[in-house]
Amino acid sequence: MKKLTLTMFLCFILTLSFTSLAQEEKEIVNIVFTHDLHSHFESFLTDQNGTVESVGGFARIKTIIDQEREKDPNTLVVDAGDFSMGTLYQTIYAKEASELRMLGFMGFDATTLGNHELDYRDDQFAKMLLRAKESGDPIPPLVLSNIDWEGADAKQLEVKDAMDAYGVKPYMVTEKGGVKIAIMGIFGKQALSYSPMTELKFEDPVESAQKTVQQIKEHEDVDMIVCLSHSGTSEVKKDSEDEILAEKVPEIDLIISGHTHTTLDQPIVIGNTTIVSEGEYGRNLGLISLSKNKDHRWEVEEYDLVPMDKNVGEDQETLNEINKFKVLLQESYLDQYGYSYHEILAHNPYEFTNIHEFGKEHKEDALGNYIADSYGYAIKAAEGKDYKPIAVSVVPAGVVRDTLYKGDITVSQIFNISSLGVGADGIPGYPLIDVYLTGKELKTVAEVDASVSPMMLEARLYMSGLNFTFNPNRLILNRVTDTYLSDVSYHDVTENSENNTEVTNKEIIEDHKLYRVVADLYSGQMLSMVNGKSFGILSIVPKDENGIAIEDLESRIIYSGDKELKAWLALAQYTESFNNEDGKSEIPKYYSTEHSRKTVQNSKNIVELVKKPNKIAVIVAVVFLLLLGVISLVVRVIYKTIGKRRKR
Repeated sequence: MKKLTLTMFLCFILTLSFTSLAQEEKEIVNIVFTHDLHSHFESFLTDQNGTVESVGGFARIKTIIDQEREKDPNTLVVDAGDFSMGTLYQTIYAKEASELRMLGFMGFDATTLGNHELDYRDDQFAKMLLRAKESGDPIPPLVLSNIDWEGADAKQLEVKDAMDAYGVKPYMVTEKGGVKIAIMGIFGKQALSYSPMTELKFEDPVESAQKTVQQIKEHEDVDMIVCLSHSGTSEVKKDSEDEILAEKVPEIDLIISGHTHTTLDQPIVIGNTTIVSEGEYGRNLGLISLSKNKDHRWEVEEYDLVPMDKNVGEDQETLNEINKFKVLLQESYLDQYGYSYHEILAHNPYEFTNIHEFGKEHKEDALGNYIADSYGYAIKAAEGKDYKPIAVSVVPAGVVRDTLYKGDITVSQIFNISSLGVGADGIPGYPLIDVYLTGKELKTVAEVDASVSPMMLEARLYMSGLNFTFNPNRLILNRVTDTYLSDVSYHDVTENSENNTEVTNKEIIEDHKLYRVVADLYSGQMLSMVNGKSFGILSIVPKDENGIAIEDLESRIIYSGDKELKAWLALAQYTESFNNEDGKSEIPKYYSTEHSRKTVQNSKNIVELVKKPNKIAVIVAVVFLLLLGVISLVVRVIYKTIGKRRKR
């Protein structure tokens, strides 16, 4: 009996030992990931359930990276692109390569290219890569698998030379704790469609990924394949590029999914591929641990999105490094406009739409009104006695990157709202442009908002001067039932800030008359693409004051003195223009509510659904009646045939 007990005890001890040994030998890879950081070096304001809080910032991210690497020195740290464009730090993107140098400082193992890295045009992207390399600072490897150099011209080859000098490769291999990991980069289809400033060409993401994975399998002995994808996911399956990538290229073990700013509280698992996303701007930091299962496939062991809020301390060395770049951006960018980074422009006592909700509801929005009104104000001030009346100012939701928060509004916060792009001058910030559209085209602009924007939220339009009514239940491309021009409200707001009443003077739109329309350069470029995007059904052709089609929209850039009038600068000037009795600027009460610029008539009444049909609706109706006639004729023939057979 004693021998049996001793034997059982020894077996128990051996079992525990083998179990412990198996656990120790279990392969685990710990990964920290980001994407869509958009130059958010510092913490920033955000509206969390009605409370404005300070979140994010590279100093907080560095704190968590250090903590994770203290627990596991082999932790992999990666980024999936769009590390630039979104704050004033982007203004030294080409001169100082601030974003890549900060990623290097924080210890990132790899990153990839996002569409916003190309916002400043290809030559500036090339300069940024070269500046990063020559800085001598640590910089992260950049992987990109699907760029296409076939038939490249001289300018494109200059970019290739810069990428080669930096060391950009289709993929890289690194070893973490004895696990060999291949890291590849993919640039998505939608990302490319959002890159009007680049002339670079890209291969199909899926086909390129398949080829790259094959190369990895043939030439590298790796245990895991990680894809840094700037493609994104979507609730609409056919638009969810990274889910399609996972299905078509099952050899990829992990996809870090950037571009769509998606926050995945739980990973998407398709076959053997795991897809993760942490949101945007570094408001969260993604953590994932993968372990090998008995089938030698990697599965999720742990997953967490850590909020970068006040509970996370800021690394002081990172703050010091950020401040070095802040001094540089002040000297090289803000000084030329007479502004300083923390300068207070106005006080805002009102609550504007949270940027994450902006554009989701199809209606007028005070934030959109405010930005549109600022364009007219700044242009009138810039042109002075040479001012030519503006009929309409247009702001698409896609160019609005932040909101107005309650409290003091600083220059840096205003820049964040309209932070995209670069002008013909090579200086950061999209400039304002003017074009002329016919009255008929103005009505088409309203129809783009009413019919196209529900399928493409970035095209949701906010306007100053053009008022319209639409019914979302009507036939697509025939939803607008009423349009008219009104005196733009900024005259009234600026000159009578205490009154704050809407100017109600209505002007009938004449189809063949030319009207002056202003927008930022990017929006103008996208507006001119309406014809192609709608397969010729809708047509908007930007023209000059003589009605001649414009071939180069940069020729329509508006200047203030000898400088391009940037969209953010117009917004800054407007914001500081509302002086109250104390001589301080405060956002007027006018912007605390809506003013019937966009009226939604949500009616299913048959009269409302069919009244005022446009040409498209008439064509559809005729086609429908013809089809109905054909169906009726076929039914009659079938009925007669059946009748004859029965008589037999």
